[in-house]
Amino acid sequence: MNVCLLIHGFTGGEHEVSPLAEHLEAQGYMVKLFTLRGHGGTKAELRHATRYDWIDSAETEVKQLLTTSSHIHLIGFSTGALIAAHLVTKYPNQIRSLTMLAAPVFPLNPRQIIRTLSKWPMVTAYIRNVFVVPSQATREFYRIVRESFAIYPQIQIPTLIVQGDQDHLVKLKSASYLAKHLGTPHTNVVIIPASGHLVCYAERKHEVFEAVQDWIDTHHVT
Repeated sequence: MNVCLLIHGFTGGEHEVSPLAEHLEAQGYMVKLFTLRGHGGTKAELRHATRYDWIDSAETEVKQLLTTSSHIHLIGFSTGALIAAHLVTKYPNQIRSLTMLAAPVFPLNPRQIIRTLSKWPMVTAYIRNVFVVPSQATREFYRIVRESFAIYPQIQIPTLIVQGDQDHLVKLKSASYLAKHLGTPHTNVVIIPASGHLVCYAERKHEVFEAVQDWIDTHHVT
């Protein structure tokens, strides 16, 4: 059985990837969702959680799954994609494939996001987060973004890269950068038309689901 761990994004939660999780479960996959440390609670909890805490909480889930499965598939959304990339370097022989959804390799800064309001449909929660997320947490976000540039060349496993062509938080060139700079030659880039940052809720989300499923099936353990 294919075992998948889904990792949500910065200031988000399981809901960001739950539509994909439901699709994979319907196909008979074992799927695990969880909440990153510091998320899903109070503003103070988010303030005091570091990027290392985020990675550590995800690694705990990986270790738990590996007690019953020899291999797993990692699927990360937004900052969760960066966290997943870090974990791949720690467990290269146990993680069968990596999927990076809307990875913020080149995130827009708050001023750029405001300028996109006249161009792209925005999600209320993300607009609010620009202004109310603790500054300490935002600094941790940008730190993991910077540190991940050293991680990308170390990734040697098959990687699927998915991004919306109207992402209001991440520059489109992020996808092509990953395809060029990941250490593995086994990559595939899927651009979802008319999709913002929340690719699992895009009008053509079925294309996301099918791409992820096909990638996992192609790289399943025989």
